[in-house]
Amino acid sequence: MASTPHPVLDRIRIGSAPDSWGVWFADDPLQVPWRRFLDEVAEAGYEWIELGPYGYLPTDPGRLREETARRGLRVSAGTVFTALHRGPAVWDETWAQVSRVASLARGMGAGHLVVIPAFWRDDRTAEPLEDRELTAVQWRHLATGTERLARAVREEYGLEIAVHPHADTHIDTEEHVTRFLDATDAGLVNLCLDTGHYAYCGGDSVRLIETYGERIGYLHLKQVDPAVLAEVTERGTPFGPAVRQGVMCEPPLGTPALEPVLSAAQRLGVDLFAIVEQDMYPCPPDRPLPIARRTRAFLRSCGT
Repeated sequence: MASTPHPVLDRIRIGSAPDSWGVWFADDPLQVPWRRFLDEVAEAGYEWIELGPYGYLPTDPGRLREETARRGLRVSAGTVFTALHRGPAVWDETWAQVSRVASLARGMGAGHLVVIPAFWRDDRTAEPLEDRELTAVQWRHLATGTERLARAVREEYGLEIAVHPHADTHIDTEEHVTRFLDATDAGLVNLCLDTGHYAYCGGDSVRLIETYGERIGYLHLKQVDPAVLAEVTERGTPFGPAVRQGVMCEPPLGTPALEPVLSAAQRLGVDLFAIVEQDMYPCPPDRPLPIARRTRAFLRSCGT
């Protein structure tokens, strides 16, 4: 009996990012040089990339356009970190960072800005930097600040923001994600649903897509190793050391299963980027390319 073919996921645009090459910082001797990343991401079969940490790739749009174009690459988004729950006092500092990334993203023809909330504990030591739970006032600051950011980025740069629920931040679990969505304007604020981070924090990506589909503006494809996740959860390990223990793994070896996620996203009937991000900082320089090749082949087998 012939197997049922996978549906064609023609609304999903697959890409990858410096993160899948072990890049977390603008400049770090443990990371592959940026030219090698660009060469290898193209060689692995990806057309779309993100900018990664500002300063890792060239920040001059003309130079970066030349480097990406000759490798057949295009940019989908830039990324910023924010602490908008701290209120209006952080706006100027936030906008200074956002504006330089948004300017480069626009210059590269991207349409999105991924916004990651601040970490509540130190990523290396696990020392609390602030309370794990926001107060009602801080939730209001987060909601109004994010709407202000979305409006400004749209008006100044023509980009749409996608807020990224992330481990060890205040937007992490299903409870916190839904509270954030319910508190913000659907006409301004969408999510970057990262399947790995959401699973890491106990969430169900398919259910989120089916419940808040109109708020899903962007996807990061990632899986967690359930055995490692159980261990780091039990020990209270912060995200950075958890990554070094291998909590994020190569698809299709972990959870969530990506086929149902991609199918649910396809059913939304809108064009969506789905960017592979397998956190593995730091890693040997020869490790990312074979994984990237296998991951791209796996995603093709899913219909993308």
